[in-house]
Amino acid sequence: MPTLAHPLNRHVSELKRRLIIIGATVLVAFMIAFSYSPVLIDWFKRPFEDTLIFYSPAEALFASIKISFLAGIVASFPVILYQFWKFIEPALLKKEQGWAIPLFCLGLACFVLGLVFCNLIILPLVIDFFVSFGMDRSISPELAVGTYVDFNVKFLLAFGFAFEIPLVVSLLARAGFVAPAMLIQYRKHAAMIALILSAIITPDATLFTMLLMAVPLIVLYEIGIIGAKVFWQPRPAANASEEASDAEEVVPSLSSATDVPPNDGRDV
Repeated sequence: MPTLAHPLNRHVSELKRRLIIIGATVLVAFMIAFSYSPVLIDWFKRPFEDTLIFYSPAEALFASIKISFLAGIVASFPVILYQFWKFIEPALLKKEQGWAIPLFCLGLACFVLGLVFCNLIILPLVIDFFVSFGMDRSISPELAVGTYVDFNVKFLLAFGFAFEIPLVVSLLARAGFVAPAMLIQYRKHAAMIALILSAIITPDATLFTMLLMAVPLIVLYEIGIIGAKVFWQPRPAANASEEASDAEEVVPSLSSATDVPPNDGRDV
């Protein structure tokens, strides 16, 4: 038991240290982005042409905090990817550890692609759908800045991290933690999880917004399966342990056979 607990404690402490580094980086980036929150809010409201309002004294402040937090995560994403890489690096071979810089660029590109896809395609569809729905019933749209920013931030963060699914799944498959057969086996479970997450993340949880988020998640999971098939390989440590256990089973059987005293005919 102590031999198993020691590596586990080491991995937990290493994970804790890297999470602290990520948290500190996001905090610094958040404080810098907060000074530019008016510019960020003005850029944020582009899908909605009318003026945003606020109903409570602190609503504009909390909206600035939320949008600055999103900007802090985007600015800190290279550090987040680097810490994730350093955590799984010991499980990779030496030749695989040279992939760090390409993976950083690919991971950042996937995250930015998720933000752009959400901002240019998903958010205009969602906002136009709900605003048009109200205007068709002779209701004038007056959106509060807090609700509007909260609505957009949830979508942007969800799509930004969702576009990392193929890359993360491919890395886990390359490290030997997941196999393509297992991903295919749990495909229906992944689709159900995508629907549940969409219902939790979307502010209104209507069927329209749920499908707009769940369908890309399912498609990204399928892309992750393709990446896992391309990059998957068994873990060397697991193979070595299996060979060692097989050798231990063979050696006792041989020793037990040699320990049998020879029959010299005295029992006859």
